[in-house]
Amino acid sequence: MTLKQIFWSTVLLTVASAGALAYAQVALPSQVLLSDYALVSGGLLPVLVGMLALAGACLSLAYGLAASDPARTAATRVLLLAGAAGLMMSAIFPTDPGTSQVGSLSGEIHRWSAAVVFTSLPVAGWTLARGRGGAPRWNAVRAMAMASGVSLAVYLAAHPASFTSPLIGGAAYYGLLERAVVLAEMGLLVAMALAVATGRPAVRTAHDPASTDTGPITGSLTGPPPGHPERPGEQERLAA
Repeated sequence: MTLKQIFWSTVLLTVASAGALAYAQVALPSQVLLSDYALVSGGLLPVLVGMLALAGACLSLAYGLAASDPARTAATRVLLLAGAAGLMMSAIFPTDPGTSQVGSLSGEIHRWSAAVVFTSLPVAGWTLARGRGGAPRWNAVRAMAMASGVSLAVYLAAHPASFTSPLIGGAAYYGLLERAVVLAEMGLLVAMALAVATGRPAVRTAHDPASTDTGPITGSLTGPPPGHPERPGEQERLAA
């Protein structure tokens, strides 16, 4: 597979994940959180497909970055692998019924795995775009990383387990905020993949050893080229 095929597979897997979760949202009884759909009849499969497809998107992007720019993307790849691992753990260990209370080991693992996913992906996007200049594709990655981080902060403040939730009435809409976080992070993965896939090869600069002339300078600025005999009066004409 070429690098562009790898990055496009990231996009397609992300779209497949969004489609599976959208199916659960439309076809199944409404639930507060997306992971709650795994607890209703017919909801386990779309939730598993959605989580595992998104994990595959993270792995595909990490593999493409390792092949295209291994030295510069090490931190981003670690964070993407952490996000993929968190998604797989969330798929294996379902959540507990209810809103804020966790009553089993499976629910506890699910909650902390989701926390890893939600926090690692925005940071991955930011580290990938850091120092990349002001090209529109990298500005899009920065914007999506910022949107993911802000959405996550508001979601955590509104979650019933947070002490700030009663102050802002978060129990009424924190499920919508969770969906906003998921959509923002899906958009971030797509933006990261497209930014790398559409990048141009680096242009040599004057600091590139391959393009810098380090040889000795021969001759003079006003004199004749080496091996060319000087004609009488030539220096006087050049000086004038």
